[in-house]
This record gives sequence, C-alpha cells and structure tokens, in this order.
Amino acid sequence: MRARLTTAAVSLAVALGGITLAPAAQAATAHRPSVAPLVRAAAADFNVGGFWTIYQSNSANATLSVAQDAQGNLTGTARTGSSTTGTIEQGFVDGTSIYFVIAWSDGARGRYIGSRGSDGRLSGVTTDLAHPTSQATWYTTWTF
Repeated sequence: MRARLTTAAVSLAVALGGITLAPAAQAATAHRPSVAPLVRAAAADFNVGGFWTIYQSNSANATLSVAQDAQGNLTGTARTGSSTTGTIEQGFVDGTSIYFVIAWSDGARGRYIGSRGSDGRLSGVTTDLAHPTSQATWYTTWTF
C-alpha cells in the first residue's frame, strides 16, 4: 500500500512539476530532445478516445483524433488551422490525469498535462518543449 501511495504521489508531483518549473529547472530540461514517460499510479478512470478539440489560451486550438488502449496509452493525430498536423508520439490517461506529447509537422513538440474535472471536461497546461517558457492553458468543452 505504501509503495502505491508513493507512486501516486510521485506521479502527481511530476505532473504538477511540469506546470510550475522554476526558470533554472526549465533551462536544465530545455536541452533534452525527448520526454521520459511519467510513472503511472492507477488505471484510467475515463476514456478520451474519439474526436475532440483543445481550446488554448494562445488561440492555437487543435482538433484531435485519439485512440486509447486498455492500459490507458494514447495514440492519434492532431490538426491546427488548415495545414499544421501532428502525431501523438507518447501519451496516457492515468486515474483522472492525462499526459501526451504532440510532434507537430512544423517541427514543434508540445507537452500537454491535465486532468478531468468533476464536470467531465479536461483542462491543463501545454508547454513548447523547444521553448519551455512558452506555455498556454487548455481545456475541452467535450466531456469524458
């Protein structure tokens, strides 16, 4: 039981850490070309499979087509505007949390960390992995 609580605490701390990294920590991680997957604490409590839209505070809204397997792993594609497309290169749903990275056709990579609210909607923070100080909040109007 203690190991499970520790795993849950580490997963939550890591997920929240992506939101509140100090500038020195952001600079230290900026040179990394890939993102290590987070430790999972529990099975997914919801399924995000299907077509849905992310509304971002920087107006870079994206429409996603997502598949979720029985373990909560995510795959799929994304589109912003009329010509920029992306692929979910890693992602998962764990408990009420969601995490995924989109590799965009323009070379950018965005990390999305969020959770499912009591209203069933997803919300969180996205970070441009090449420019970690470039962040935006995001939400869905679709419920899961």
